[in-house]
Amino acid sequence: MLIGCGPGGVGKRTTAGELAATAVVEQGGRVLVLTVDPARRLADALGLKGIGNDEVRITDDVFEKVGAHPRGELWAAMLDTKQSWDDLIRTHAPDDETRQQILANPLYQNISGRFVQSHDYIAMERLYEIHSEGKYDLIVVDTPPTRNALDFLDAPQRMADFFSSRLLRWLIVPYRSRLVNFASKPFYQIADRILGTQFLADISEFFILFQSMYAGFVERAEAVTRLLSDRRTTFMVVSTLEATPVREAEFFSAELMARKLHLGAVVLNKVLPEYLRDAQADKLAQSMIGRTTELAAGLTDDPVVAARVLGEVAESFLNFGVVARREAEQQAELKGAPDVLVTVPFFDADIYDMGGLLQLGAQVWD
Repeated sequence: MLIGCGPGGVGKRTTAGELAATAVVEQGGRVLVLTVDPARRLADALGLKGIGNDEVRITDDVFEKVGAHPRGELWAAMLDTKQSWDDLIRTHAPDDETRQQILANPLYQNISGRFVQSHDYIAMERLYEIHSEGKYDLIVVDTPPTRNALDFLDAPQRMADFFSSRLLRWLIVPYRSRLVNFASKPFYQIADRILGTQFLADISEFFILFQSMYAGFVERAEAVTRLLSDRRTTFMVVSTLEATPVREAEFFSAELMARKLHLGAVVLNKVLPEYLRDAQADKLAQSMIGRTTELAAGLTDDPVVAARVLGEVAESFLNFGVVARREAEQQAELKGAPDVLVTVPFFDADIYDMGGLLQLGAQVWD
């Protein structure tokens, strides 16, 4: 399993898609790309009208239209938080009555559809479920941007911790027993005034029902933790060489190492070409700036305009050279020791279809 992480806006989703597509063409097998941070462009590039919670096969003709011949199968899925929670309850509730009570509880209906942490937790549950089915030779996961990706990684343990928290016990005690001690009574009186009696009843009923699955939640949290640290799971950090994304990439790489998770690759997207750092080309551009009038003579009927254009081209080359050298310095200063460091050049055109994904894949795999 390959888990892609990194800042927003650096081509992380596209990189996940191209790695999955290229793996199908180059290596074969059954490959799934799972996105937990949806983007319409990835669905369009894969030739899908839309991606849902259930895995969808990318047909071979999507590859063949761009002259590629897949050796395996490419599948895609996008997390549907509400459906995944409902499926989890149906699978793990101890009995039909508990299952129906949880699904009908108003608090559950809000949490399962809107609560951010529930999205992070169920994303890990869905990933674990797909992995456990054993249908795929490779699963490529696209996570939310860096800081949110840490919530994604921590969600199973946080959920398990919450179910054993003191706050939860305080909320459900009066509904488990009519006996409320003198010390805790003021808390419930204030909570009743602020939150309302019905809300407290809903939240207490919800967590009392959920506690019937507590052992399963803890067991699954531990299983997910083992999956993330398994030798067959690796992380890929995607970034550009701009200052802010590089800092984010370094931060996440350090977090992975601190958690003893395997950093397999760092992919640096939109890197300027090496020729912009060529000393001879730099000298030539500087020479052009001083000779624009001479060089423009005889090129066009309007040598003044031609001289101005030549000067702008030379200035632009020099400016790009400054950025390219700074990028090289940023790359050299990158902290962490991935197994693979890949640089991908800046593409002139946007990537919007399977042909673009495979073209990008060729750069990464080379």
